[in-house]
Amino acid sequence: MTSGARSAWIWAASAVLVGAIVFINLGPKLVHGIGLPPSTLPRFNAIINGTAVVALMAAWWAVRRKNIPLHRKLMLAAVGLSVIFLASYVVQHSSFPSVKYGGALSWLYYPVLISHITLSAVLVPMVLITLVRALGARYDQHRRIARWTLPVWLYVSLTGVAVYLFCAPYY
Repeated sequence: MTSGARSAWIWAASAVLVGAIVFINLGPKLVHGIGLPPSTLPRFNAIINGTAVVALMAAWWAVRRKNIPLHRKLMLAAVGLSVIFLASYVVQHSSFPSVKYGGALSWLYYPVLISHITLSAVLVPMVLITLVRALGARYDQHRRIARWTLPVWLYVSLTGVAVYLFCAPYY
């Protein structure tokens, strides 16, 4: 696959994913009767996000110590966790209405939520580009974007847990 084809695939996949997430959040609820209480999937998603943070930090530690095989395994685990998270997130938001935050810390909650949502959309192509470059053994290019992808990914994962903790009392 040529570089242009890879780029086109990454941007198309990112646009479809972000578009689907916008639709499931703003559109009608398409999945009914999954048999779970509304709090189950948000809690599961927070656990997945927290686990991804651990995998990302351990992967960063491994690469700093030049343990590339461990770094690769941990990063693939983080990608796998993100795929599981996205699948669960789609089911959650296709099944249940979003919870409205009703606490006194709205001055903190909404900036965290808005930055989380915005950076989540930005993160999708960043992760795909970083992953494709690593798997293609284009390590110089991989390193250039990975130094930006990691902090954004950590922020998105950590704020995902924070958003859950803010909203947990309202499920």
